[in-house]
Amino acid sequence: MEEVGLGWWGVPLAILAGAIRVSTPFLFVSLGECLTERSGRINLGLEGTLVMGAMSGYAVSYLTGSPWLGVVVAGFSGILFGALHGTICSLPKVNDIAVGIALMVLGTGIAFFLGKPFIQPKALHLPAIELGWWSASEQVRTALRINVLFLIGVVLVPALLWSFKNTRWGLVVRMAGDSADATLAMGYSVRLIRLVSTACGGFLAGVGGAFLSLYYPGSWNEGLSSGQGLMAVALVIFARWNPARCFYASLLFGGAGALGPALQSVGITASYYLFNAAPYVLTLAIMIFTSSPHRTLAGAPSELSVTK
Repeated sequence: MEEVGLGWWGVPLAILAGAIRVSTPFLFVSLGECLTERSGRINLGLEGTLVMGAMSGYAVSYLTGSPWLGVVVAGFSGILFGALHGTICSLPKVNDIAVGIALMVLGTGIAFFLGKPFIQPKALHLPAIELGWWSASEQVRTALRINVLFLIGVVLVPALLWSFKNTRWGLVVRMAGDSADATLAMGYSVRLIRLVSTACGGFLAGVGGAFLSLYYPGSWNEGLSSGQGLMAVALVIFARWNPARCFYASLLFGGAGALGPALQSVGITASYYLFNAAPYVLTLAIMIFTSSPHRTLAGAPSELSVTK
């Protein structure tokens, strides 16, 4: 018996499913950048970290047959780039934005060079949880297929939010981002705090990259990221450096990215590429909306270079 399509009812379902899939890398990268910026440092190199994580995760999954080992290696590659960024930025008279741009180019270049042998081979993908097992519709089952990494990201949101407010570690990170002098007066090393925060943020960005290559879209190629690492920085500003708002903003970006494929599924192919540009248009709109100094810097850590 031929399955009957859902028609227009499938559009919101497709957007919801696409929002979950597309938002996962945004979620991990934005949480990582939120942690980094709360310590008083900006890391624009997360685009390179994301691409490096995607390549290394895919390569390890292909060579070992273990996609979860690929995720771990992708995270550790993010730690290396984050630690490199933090170490260079701790030197005198070094601008963290310039370093981030340089490491973005370095990360993408290394990933493209090392990843050439893995463009064609097929690696094992991450498993998903079948929440649509109850439905006879393939569209519903596909839409309700949720990857475990998304659920891990959802758990990280309240955990990071709680840590910022209720743990010594979180308070120290926030203090380093708000006042370096107060942090030094309390006997803490500002350089060490920012180094560890940047490395941990890089780990999350690397895991986000592994999701791209090992689940959705589920392959390795040089155009995989499409600037998601840079867009995540704008997302953090839009979220006012709040992990919970990073989650909602990630879903918003994910829904914008899923708009084009969802409309194409019901036969709307005109202006398809224009709909695919929705995440980039949304990024520009957010930057314009937050262009006022009072809006842009509300809630920003005082030690960020953009606030000085």
